[in-house]
Amino acid sequence: MKFSEQWLREWVQPTASTQELVDQLTMAGLEVDGFEAVAGQFTGVVVGQVVSREQHPDADKLSLCQVTDGTETFQIVCGAANVREGLKIPFAKIGAELPGGFKIKKAKLRGVESFGMLCAEAELGMAESSDGLMELPDSAPVGQDIRVYLGLDDAIIDVDLTPNRGDCLSIAGMAREVGVLNQVPVNGPVINAVPPSISQAPEVQVLAPDACPRYLGRIIQGINVNAETPLWMVEKLRRSGIRSIDAVVDITNYVLLELGQPMHAFDLNKVEGGIRVRMAEQGEKLTLLDGQEIELNSDTLMIADHAKPLAIAGIMGGEFSGVSGDTQSLLLEAAFFNRITIAGKARGYGLHTDSSHRFERGVDFELARTAMERATQLIMDICGGQPGPITDVTSEADLPVAATIPLRKSRIEQVLSLTLPDVDIENMLTRLGMVLTSTTEGWSVAAPSYRFDMAIEPDLIEEIARIYGYNRLPVRTPAAATPLAKVPEAKMPIKDLRRQLIARGYQEAITYSFVEPELQKALDPEHDALALMNPISAEMSVMRTNLWAGLVNAASYNLKRQQPRVRMFETGLRFVPTADGLQQTPTLAMLITGTRFTQSWTEGETPVDFYDLKGDLVSLLARGGETEAYQFVAASHPALHPGQSAQVLKYGKAIGWVGAIHPNTQKQLGLKQAVFVAELDLEAVRDLSVPRFADISRFPEMRRDLAVVAEQSIQVDQIFSTIRAAAGDYLTKLNLFDVYVGKGIDPDRKSLALGLTWQHPSRTLTDEEVNDSVQSVLANLQESLGVTLRG
Repeated sequence: MKFSEQWLREWVQPTASTQELVDQLTMAGLEVDGFEAVAGQFTGVVVGQVVSREQHPDADKLSLCQVTDGTETFQIVCGAANVREGLKIPFAKIGAELPGGFKIKKAKLRGVESFGMLCAEAELGMAESSDGLMELPDSAPVGQDIRVYLGLDDAIIDVDLTPNRGDCLSIAGMAREVGVLNQVPVNGPVINAVPPSISQAPEVQVLAPDACPRYLGRIIQGINVNAETPLWMVEKLRRSGIRSIDAVVDITNYVLLELGQPMHAFDLNKVEGGIRVRMAEQGEKLTLLDGQEIELNSDTLMIADHAKPLAIAGIMGGEFSGVSGDTQSLLLEAAFFNRITIAGKARGYGLHTDSSHRFERGVDFELARTAMERATQLIMDICGGQPGPITDVTSEADLPVAATIPLRKSRIEQVLSLTLPDVDIENMLTRLGMVLTSTTEGWSVAAPSYRFDMAIEPDLIEEIARIYGYNRLPVRTPAAATPLAKVPEAKMPIKDLRRQLIARGYQEAITYSFVEPELQKALDPEHDALALMNPISAEMSVMRTNLWAGLVNAASYNLKRQQPRVRMFETGLRFVPTADGLQQTPTLAMLITGTRFTQSWTEGETPVDFYDLKGDLVSLLARGGETEAYQFVAASHPALHPGQSAQVLKYGKAIGWVGAIHPNTQKQLGLKQAVFVAELDLEAVRDLSVPRFADISRFPEMRRDLAVVAEQSIQVDQIFSTIRAAAGDYLTKLNLFDVYVGKGIDPDRKSLALGLTWQHPSRTLTDEEVNDSVQSVLANLQESLGVTLRG
């Protein structure tokens, strides 16, 4: 937001210089991007008037003018196309010095002497370029110093406001801040109610009160729309970056800058039947003031009459109903629109206006009537006219409710490390427009209607901190009780899990939680991903239901850049919609592809397979000390290869998947080699078996090796479970040390060599006891699984 320092100082008079004022605003959180002088440095320029104009005798594009400064007449040769008799302009007399060190001297142009120079805005440093001479109003006093007349000893301050400070998008808001920072009164213009002089009032229907809780309309008859906008208003608008258009538009822009209330004026004769505030019909068309025709969406709030749309509410008016040179009667509007309704709508139509900029951030919902009275008075003063009564349609139930927030003295001291007198706190907050009521712990603070950003106690404490001065807050070492955090013995720290995987050659990846819908569907077709309402891009428009999407994208990126070996893991949340809401589950995902080993003269380029990834998983799960709790059971997953996928169980409960990406999915993703992935419930992986003391037996172990024949479909886990159930309490070790398939074995069967070890804690086991256990094991294997001793 740009504004004139002089205009601000009409409201509030701090003793601070321009630089000090800029520094104050920046330190108070209203960052100033910069400030610049309204005009360049120059001297000797006065208001002049062209007494006569003749054609230069020797040049078609030059004029020979007689110009007066009120006391003397000078001959001036001028090349501007808009010079004419009676025109008042800035006149640089001989001896004047213009910006850039350019001094005015007597000159001779095409044989004719010139005793000065008529100036354009650019030559005075008031604009970057100009089409002709700067034309001054007829009321300009001839001979007066132009710097004094135009008030050019001024600065334009450019403030970059954060979206939460919409209350400062006006001179009134900035003056309020400056008044608080300097502890000086704020004296804005006196705005009195303008009594109606005619009875005509607009008919207003608000059909969408939740989007427009308040709408005010007023008719003003008999105006002169061609009246000249006063120079003081034109200059204030210009210094705020707004060019003068016509008196009515200038007044509504002026009120917007002064008070922060966007307004709009309709040509009353073009409004049929009255105003209707409604949602647009899908596909409804409107030609805007800038000549652009747009097709409206049904979620857009409209200002319409009984026959046609007139404007996009809070954004821009329509061309047909706008004020023109023929307008004689106005329908003036001032409204409060719900900022959620307006947010994003202008951008959706490729627009951005001063009005939408303010409504998106929040406009004071109590300001509309004050702004209406201010605009009415200005219109009557400049354009004349007769005002009617104000039609006010307000839905109190839909208006925002200003927050009432408890503020504790102890909390202020705790957060700011500062003890402030109660009177100072009350003075700061009261000057900001808040109403304080004392309580036993501090105050109950009612926020003003223009502070949408005040909701909780820290908001108030931040206000105190910034008004007091961030740079004045004490620097102290925080003092707090910091007991050692409890580290649960039954949970593996995530950092240990990461170290384990890094030690096995993995690299940690951190990917977005937002993924491409098609990719997510390919990797998890069983779940519908949650779609984002405002995605970053179409490729990041849904929440991931597993972590594979991010890892697969990262692997594809690496493979395309000639990385022959990729091993990655990620820990994070997956987001699965359920009937009860959104289930967010901490998850560990892994991916491997490429060669088994890094390139070496001792190793070949053998590609990884399913068992490489399974082996890494087993080593990780073994860290928990509960290896026997886990099972890998062959199962089908729609995104995994049907012959190379397994579900991971823990005590019979599914905790994840491991396998190769399905060939069809692999092709769909553009992967030219096998990719193996795993995903596990992170909390289940982190479970640790707490160590317990047990005496070490001093007695010898007894080992028996068995070679058994089993069907190919029988898993070793099933055999191990059967052996443990039948071998008795003293079986301490069980391992598989050989698998044989080939000559001498039925093609549908396999030979397994098993090692079983028994040990008693308090005595030596006998051969008879061990042999009985072996027989029990063989009998149970035969009965349960059809597994027999190999002959």
